[in-house]
Amino acid sequence: MNILVVPGIHSVTFTHEFIRSVQPLLDKAWVTPSQVVPVYSPQHVLAFLDMQCEHIGLDGSTLGHGSQAILFIGFSAGVVGSIGAARQWQTQGGQVTALIAVDGWGVPLYGDFPIHRVSHDVWTHWSSLHWGPAYDNFYAEPAVAHLELWRSPHTASGIRTGTQQHNVSFSDDQKGKTAGAFVQSLLNFYGKK
Repeated sequence: MNILVVPGIHSVTFTHEFIRSVQPLLDKAWVTPSQVVPVYSPQHVLAFLDMQCEHIGLDGSTLGHGSQAILFIGFSAGVVGSIGAARQWQTQGGQVTALIAVDGWGVPLYGDFPIHRVSHDVWTHWSSLHWGPAYDNFYAEPAVAHLELWRSPHTASGIRTGTQQHNVSFSDDQKGKTAGAFVQSLLNFYGKK
């Protein structure tokens, strides 16, 4: 499974810590360099994705995306770039496995693929649902700081909510654990498809 991580505008070390906390599932993920690529720009994120696909032998210029399914993980401003790039990727013939939107409050999230929200508090979670449907979701309870959710998802305990429309199943020990465990369970589920 190919995974594209699109961070927000913050210290690069926060993204390294996020990836480290969700290891080994994100070891080979492509990470959009937020210090070079404007992560809020779908066109720039898609161009970065095309470059990565060229490195593994896909010719992005001929839109040979059909066999490459991508799972997008976006954080904060990176959710803007992620949803736009995912929709464009799909329009050009690519497959989108899912989008995991971490604290993308106020970003309209619509697509013909599963969308999951991870929020730093209950208010962000419930108010975000007005910006588009989502499937299985997670919010921190008690609330954590916005950047803390990204930097240390393994320490953000909380509650899983959702419709389970894509049969994402969680064992009882995964329900209500941490944001990191929730993301890992999604990656495990989509990795088996």
